[in-house]
Amino acid sequence: MPTSIRLQLSVMMFLQFFIWGAWFVTLGTYLNGMAFDGVQIGAAYSTMPWGALTAPFFVGMVADRFFNSERVLAVCHLLGGAILYLSASVTDASGLFWMLFAYALCYNPTLALVNSISFAQMEDTAKQFPRIRVLGTIGWIAAGLFVGMFGIEDTAVPMKIAAAASGLLGIYAFFLPKTPPKSSGEKSSLRDILNLDALSLMKDRSFLVFVLGSLLICIPLAFYYNFTNLFLNEVGMPNPVQSMTFGQMSEILFMVIMPFFLVRLGVKKMLLFGMIAWALRYVLFAKGDADTLIGMLYAGIILHGICYDFFFVTGHIHVDNVAPKKIQASAQGFIALITYGLGLLIGTWISGYCVKLYETTKANGDIVHDWEKIWIIPAAMAAVVIVVFAIFFKEPESSKSTA
Repeated sequence: MPTSIRLQLSVMMFLQFFIWGAWFVTLGTYLNGMAFDGVQIGAAYSTMPWGALTAPFFVGMVADRFFNSERVLAVCHLLGGAILYLSASVTDASGLFWMLFAYALCYNPTLALVNSISFAQMEDTAKQFPRIRVLGTIGWIAAGLFVGMFGIEDTAVPMKIAAAASGLLGIYAFFLPKTPPKSSGEKSSLRDILNLDALSLMKDRSFLVFVLGSLLICIPLAFYYNFTNLFLNEVGMPNPVQSMTFGQMSEILFMVIMPFFLVRLGVKKMLLFGMIAWALRYVLFAKGDADTLIGMLYAGIILHGICYDFFFVTGHIHVDNVAPKKIQASAQGFIALITYGLGLLIGTWISGYCVKLYETTKANGDIVHDWEKIWIIPAAMAAVVIVVFAIFFKEPESSKSTA
């Protein structure tokens, strides 16, 4: 792949995840400052999982068959940027939900589109794609550092920053390498779009346990994505949004060393360590503070690398190993639908109700929370999933040697 194209794709990935990281992390803090309760904040965050559930229809029925991927990417980001900018001025819960839902319908398809554009330019995706994709993680980190630099976490400004970046990527996308539709002229079925061919894998009990475990562990995961920034601000941690970027930094580190552990531990232990890190993170948040025990808060953030890499990345590797070649893509899409779609959708609503259960409105109108009780809930959820998964999930044959 020519250096010029690699640079183009790297910039694309950087902006793609800069946009998401700029507004998504601090949304809960901003909405809490506008006196939104936990359920309303959870509803606002649920728009992204809803987008993940609907994106396959758009990508499968439109982008893959009628238009060049770079053009669809451009239109999605230009339209999404305009919607997100308008969302920054919406102050009622219902109106904001529908605006963010409209934005999610624009943004979520772009996650698949940037991958498609990248893959189309590569000769060796296994070697070349990680070097491009890591710029996305760096973009997320840069967004957190940028927002934290100006102390604007409790304002609508991060949404406007993300909107501006989305407009920039929308214009930039028109100049990306041409990527024609791969399935032009082919008929598509609902089964193809929803990757339902992967359902045949669930005849195997161990794979069924893996799917259910992936679904259930993403429910407590939503607590972290939706409410960590609000929690850190409320307990008085310095520069919360910048501190949270340590999670993405650890993600890069553990991505590098993960193959070393995967070969020695195997799939089951890797998945379990990822889930255990989830539970431990919430316990650290419940017991830590911004004073003498601030190290526990940092440790909980840094565990994100193990949580994400050991579970999600190992999970994708496991699916790739057990799925027949002809349905590997369907299997990966199905798992994404189960985790980032259905699992996080359920989690956003449950987390919202739990946060509302332990919130109190002060005389001056500020909303505060009993975070120790809140964080114990996802810790307990994760613990139950860990026990069930450890009992019923069977280590795939030769998983260590094929890792």
